[in-house]
This record gives sequence, C-alpha cells and structure tokens, in this order.
Amino acid sequence: MLSLEMLLRAKVPSESVAEKLLTLLKKCVSTKLVEQIHTQMLINSVQKPNFLLSKIIDLQDFTYASLVFHHIPRPNEYAFNVMIRGLTTTWRNYSLTLHFYFQMKTLGLKPNNFTFPFLFISCANLLALSHGLAAHSSVFKVGLDVDAHLSHSLITMYARFGELGSARKVFDEIPERDLVSWNSMISGYSKMGYAGDAVELFDEMRDEGFWPDQTTLVSVLGSCGDLDDIGLGRWVEGFVMENKMELNSFMGSALINMYGKCGDLVSARRVFDGMVTKDVVTWNAMITVYAQNGVLDAAIMLFNGMKESGVNPDKITLIGILSASASIGALDVGKWVDTYASERGLQDDIYVATALIDMYAKCGSIDSALRVFEGMPLKNEVSWNAMITALAFHGQAYEALSLFERMSKEGGDACPNEITFIGVLSACVHGGLVDEGRRLFDLMSLSFGLIPRIEHYSCMVDLLARAGHLHEAWDFIEKMPEKPDEIVLGALLGACQKRKNVDVSQWVMQLLQDIKPTSSGNYVISSKLYANLGMWDKSAKMRALMKQRGVNKTPGCSWIEIDDQILEFLAGNDIHLGSPKVFQVFDLLNEEMKREGYIPKVVCL
Repeated sequence: MLSLEMLLRAKVPSESVAEKLLTLLKKCVSTKLVEQIHTQMLINSVQKPNFLLSKIIDLQDFTYASLVFHHIPRPNEYAFNVMIRGLTTTWRNYSLTLHFYFQMKTLGLKPNNFTFPFLFISCANLLALSHGLAAHSSVFKVGLDVDAHLSHSLITMYARFGELGSARKVFDEIPERDLVSWNSMISGYSKMGYAGDAVELFDEMRDEGFWPDQTTLVSVLGSCGDLDDIGLGRWVEGFVMENKMELNSFMGSALINMYGKCGDLVSARRVFDGMVTKDVVTWNAMITVYAQNGVLDAAIMLFNGMKESGVNPDKITLIGILSASASIGALDVGKWVDTYASERGLQDDIYVATALIDMYAKCGSIDSALRVFEGMPLKNEVSWNAMITALAFHGQAYEALSLFERMSKEGGDACPNEITFIGVLSACVHGGLVDEGRRLFDLMSLSFGLIPRIEHYSCMVDLLARAGHLHEAWDFIEKMPEKPDEIVLGALLGACQKRKNVDVSQWVMQLLQDIKPTSSGNYVISSKLYANLGMWDKSAKMRALMKQRGVNKTPGCSWIEIDDQILEFLAGNDIHLGSPKVFQVFDLLNEEMKREGYIPKVVCL
C-alpha cells in the first residue's frame, strides 16, 4: 500500500497539494487516516479546517472535533453549523448545542437556515420553551419564516412542548406544503395523544391529493390504536399490501401495536408471523402486546422463542418480560433475566433494575429485590417507590417506613410523591400502625404539598377498618374527593363482618350495590354477617337478591410454575390433578398449613 507521502509526491496534472489532501480526506474511513492528513496539512500550510472538521464529525470523534474547532482562530458560520449539527444529531448533546448557538451570536455571526433546525430539535429535547420561542422570533427577524425545512422543525418542537396550537399555526402558514409538512403535523398530534386530530388531518391530507408514505402510516396506526379504530387500522394494512410497501420493522411493529391496543391479538400475531425479517423491535412489539393484554404465558413463550431465534433481548424486552413474570410469579424466568442483564451490563439501567425489584417482590423473593435495589448506582422515584411498596406488601412495615425516611434524606432529586405515600400508608395497613398512618396522611399536604387522592383515602379506610375504627373509616369515605371503589368498600364490609357492626355495614352495602351490583363477594360477606348475628331474614334476602340478579360466585384462581411451565388452577377444576408433581406441591402445602394450625373454613351459600 502506498504511503500518504508517496501519494502526495505522485504527479497529478494541475492538482495542488491542497487538492490532493482534500481528495484523500473525502475518502477517509478512520480517524487515524484523518490525523495523518491533518499532519500533512499543517506541514504544507494548508488552511482548510472546515473540511477537516466536517470529516471528523462524520467519523463521530467528539474529542478530536472539539480540539480542531477550538484551534480555528476565527470560526465562521459554516464551522459553527457543522459543530451544532454534530452535537445535535451525532452526540445528542443538546445543552452544548445551545451553548454553541449563543457563542455564535456573541461573536457577531448570524445563524441561518442550517443553524435553526438543529437548534429547534435541541430545544425540543431539553423542553426549553423560552429558548425555543426566542429562536422562533429570530427566524422572523432574519426573514427565514417561509423556509419549509425550518417550519417542519418548528412544528416538531412545538408539538414536543405540548403547544399543539402553535404547531398548527406554523403548519397552516406554510405557503406550499409538501409530504414532510403533513407528516410533521400528523406525527406531532399522534405522539402527543391527539389521536382524533391526527386522523382528521390524515383524511384532509388525502383529500388534498397527497400519497401517504411509511412515516405517515406509522403515525396514523399509533392513533388508530389510541382510538380503538380497528377499521382504519385494517385500511392502512390493506394500503400497505396493495401498494407493495415494505413490511419492515417500523411498519410491522406499528401494525402489531395497533392490533394489540384494539384487542385483536390474532391479527397482531398474523402480522408478526408474516414478517420475513424480525428484529428486536418486532419481537418486543409482540411480547408487549401479549403482556399488556394479560396473555402472560404467551409472552413468556414468545420470549423463549426470541432467544432460540438468536435475537438478543434489549432493555425494552427485559422490562416487558419482567412485568409478565411478576404478574404470574414466573421466578425462574425472572432470574434468567437478572443473570442476562448482569452479563450484558444492563443491571445498572434504572428501568431494568426497577423492573427486577418489582418482579422479585411479587414472586416472594424480597431479599433479592433488596439486593438489586442496594446495588443500583442511581435511583429515581420509581425505584424508591418499588422497594418501599415491596417491603410494605411483604409485611415489613418498619423497614418500609425506614426506607421512606432514607428517601426523604438521601434521595436527592428523587422526592417522595403520591405513589410513595401509597406505599408507606400500605405499610401502616399491613403493620397495623394507626397513629403513624394518621401522621403520614397529614404529612402529605403539610410537608410535601401533595393533595391526597382516592388511593390514599382508601389506605386510611383499610387501616382504620382493620383496627376496628369503623365509624372513623366511614368518615374518610365521606370525605373522599370521588366515589370509593369496590375494593376499599369490600375491605370495610369485611371489617364490619369481623366486628359484627350492622349500621356501618348497611351504609357500605348500599354503596356497593350502586357501584358493583354484580360482585358476588359483597353478597357473601353481607349474608354471613347477618347470619352470624342471627338476622336470618336479612341473610336470606341477600342470598335471594344475589340469585335474582344472576350473580355467580367467581372461582378462585392461582398459578404455579413447574419445569418452566406455568399451570393455572381454578377452584373446583381438577384438570392438573393427574400430575404427580402437583400432588407433591399440594401435600407439602397442606402439611405446612396443618403445622401452622390452620383449619379451613368452608362456607356454603
């Protein structure tokens, strides 16, 4: 291979050293070669720093690019624009983009149509509305408000701020809209949850004679899912097929997600199975659809299929499968994810770690949850809340309250929020800490400026009901900002049964019949309460009312995991009783319960 010096000495007609170096620079594919050319440029006094800077940014070497830029005696608009582009699109250092923009203005240089699009992107990602508004004003001052490319960036920025009115104003003022204009506005509506506006604008776009592309259709499919508009979603799929558009990862995943949100899992799976190439995004979409629709065993089976196909799970996969594992107690699958995350360096990811805490806690392994929590280098509110809630529901009330105190002192930016207080109040419920619960409920508003929600009132009702303070619990129900749900009323009704309190139970039952007239448990508890008090007429009336309304008692349900298989049990269903391993589990549980002195109470209704 010829050396750089030999290439420079080669006779090339009418080509100077500078031209040779710039030609070689364009062909560079590594920083090492750029450094050699840079050396020759210095030796031969070739002053072309902008060309050098552009190539270094293309090769994504931030340190080298910064060094070259800061050695330019008087950087011009081009040099600043190249750096701003690199900082925004390559390194995503949006704060530094703003710094370079202000430095550019300080030096008397004028930002232009190559500056503002990247500035708007940076403002959007930083949610820096004031800087974005100031930059938009500058666009008017320099007469660039008619630039379509700038308008598209402005639409995206305003949409990210949630300022959809301003985004639409920019869109409406574009003199000649192209497909990118329409896509920018439709995408803005769709991503910010304005699904109806997105679909309406899509219809308007077609009426104007524009032909949708992949970007348009992906945005529209997201809105179809939000609106549960499976009809339009199927039209989009038909359009894709009829026009032989590529069913790539983005289009395929959008279709899968749309069908999943509309509850059509068969169509979602059909699209998934029909895709020739499936990447991690596609697998994640299908796994997430199963998990979000409660088909948790299918989510785990698909996850196993993903591993067998050689596609490496990413953190999105892990979070989804951990959620499914937590819901059905698939501890072995969760442990595999934990090991995989550690091997791939994902265990320190704040979202993966938090999902692991939740999984271990719900699978009964509180020590493993604590191990993950204490090993996290960074913790946010969700992490602290997950661990506090886990301790609370495992009956470790004092440990949960102690962790709450730690969060208040050591949490830094992670401050206790509404979810935190649900956790600590739940700890008080499980620990029977009535006075501490009252103190924490008052602390919410007095020290943290939080307004108690129905969930906090529900915790207090449960706490007071379990402690026998039934009238005080009813007072909390009457103070609730909205109607109580069936769960909290059911808890109070159960407490009334235990304490044989008729007056409060009658108030509660009246509310329950208004809210959830089809719930069998409420009738059962009320009937038992009246029966225990010898009020046989009212007990019979409850049984008759239950039959009159066609309410059937819902069978209990549980899962166990054997050899990586999830088995589901319904009360009265003996479908799995042929398995010796299942018999072994039942025998073990029965023996342990007997040793604990448990005697089952069988009540016929």
